[in-house]
Amino acid sequence: MKQILAIGTGGTIASQKMPDGLTPELTADQLLEQVPQIGGFCSVHCIQLFCIDSTNMSPNHWLQIAACIKEHFWQYDGFVIIHGTDTMAYTAAALSYLIQDSPKPIVLTGAQKPIGSDSTDSKINLEDAFRCACSELCGVMIVFNGRVILGTRARKTRTKSFKAFSSINYPELAYIQNGHVLSFIRPEHRGVPVFYDKMNPRVALMKMIPGADSQLLAYLLDHNDAVIIESFGVGGMPSYQGTEFYDIMKQAISEGKTIVMTTQVENEGSDLSVYSVGSRLKSQLGVLEAYDMTTEAVVGKLMWILGQTSDPDQIRRLFYRPVSGDILYPASEA
Repeated sequence: MKQILAIGTGGTIASQKMPDGLTPELTADQLLEQVPQIGGFCSVHCIQLFCIDSTNMSPNHWLQIAACIKEHFWQYDGFVIIHGTDTMAYTAAALSYLIQDSPKPIVLTGAQKPIGSDSTDSKINLEDAFRCACSELCGVMIVFNGRVILGTRARKTRTKSFKAFSSINYPELAYIQNGHVLSFIRPEHRGVPVFYDKMNPRVALMKMIPGADSQLLAYLLDHNDAVIIESFGVGGMPSYQGTEFYDIMKQAISEGKTIVMTTQVENEGSDLSVYSVGSRLKSQLGVLEAYDMTTEAVVGKLMWILGQTSDPDQIRRLFYRPVSGDILYPASEA
């Protein structure tokens, strides 16, 4: 019987109704008491790291989760992280960079309804997650609503319904049916995991809207080491204020700041080469392009990279190096 470590962090699944709304209260042990069938196919030990609403999740929490898995990695066959749904995709992406090439499954799951609700999705999600943790899958993944999604490709796309997560620009790894894990893709690994214990949280995100003020970008660049810009369509920056956006970006890059261009469109990714408003950002400024990466993955990857180096050439090299299937890009970037 496989040995699985369950790591409790809180979330809706562990919440109870309080006067001011749902609040995480239950531990991982208390949750698993309500799903006794899991004990029929694996042996589970629980650690409660914290019990928070995932809105309060931070890079420091990601480092604590990664450190816990590192400490216990060789004692267990798999890991299940019980987590709130709102930032689960960010955590899955971050852990994909903090724990690379894991030969063991590291599974995140949670629920849209608390485990005490009459119509909860928590029990089936927990059972499915532990079945995946006992499977031949490997690396970081989200298990939710019968689907298995690569950690770097997940996004919460529904706020209420049970099909909360989608796999963006990448096929689902597997699905679970009648207690069986039906695998389509098995992520590659090198046999021995590589753990990291540093992240730089000085990363900001700017979502472009028509008429956006360039001084907002200037402020974000002044107060961070990297800024991700979610632009329109395949990507580009407006020129209605002359060259202000361009000049602000040029100055910031000359000062060693990192700028990544991505798209706010969910599917198919960016391509800055298509329009003039985007092409010169790469050819003249040398901004980085996210291509088909999710914003959640870009956030985690930049925090991980900037935790290792501040050298612009190394940042570029690491950004375009695929990690856990996070990016597909033209060979010219290799």
